[in-house]
Amino acid sequence: MTWEIWTFYLVTVLALMSTPGPSQLLMLSNSGAYGFRRALSTAAGDLSANALQMLAAGLGLAAIIAASGAALAVIKWAGVAYLIWLGIRMIRRARPDDPELSETRPAVSLQNLWMQGFLTSAANPKAVVFFAALFPQFLSADGAFWPQFLILSATYIAMDGLFLSAYGFSASWIAARFRGTARVWIERLGGGFMIGAAILLGFKSIAQR
Repeated sequence: MTWEIWTFYLVTVLALMSTPGPSQLLMLSNSGAYGFRRALSTAAGDLSANALQMLAAGLGLAAIIAASGAALAVIKWAGVAYLIWLGIRMIRRARPDDPELSETRPAVSLQNLWMQGFLTSAANPKAVVFFAALFPQFLSADGAFWPQFLILSATYIAMDGLFLSAYGFSASWIAARFRGTARVWIERLGGGFMIGAAILLGFKSIAQR
């Protein structure tokens, strides 16, 4: 793989990530509610799912997953329902008389935040097909497959991690400067972002039929 091909791949991925998706909205929500440092677990969950999806694509499982229509539907809609439930719960908990809004929200387990990120990304298992279609465009037939594949995968994960961190840090910075009633709306907005992530996943599911 030449530097020119890698640079073109970099620009392509940058273009693909320019529009916020479900994972970015979830990162915004969790960073605003629990702080940027804890929300990094959400990003780690998302990237873990991406890594597994890339590995599946590299192992040639794309065709098998694409053929499993029933399994795809169950996984995707379970993820949609889970995110909607989380968003509604966050909105319902955001009350002006809640003493927790005057201080930092109580810590949610890192495992819980990680699982939210993982499920949000895993709820779109057709990402395997996406990676299986994207990567071959930048692979050279003259080079060994796995080294090139690992470079493309690592580049994608690094860029996705930077995007998620940028969204999360911005949300945390804004939330830290609001207290009291204003923070109620921050909480409600976070819940709205989470529900928005679910709606995006639902639309993607319908569009892929």
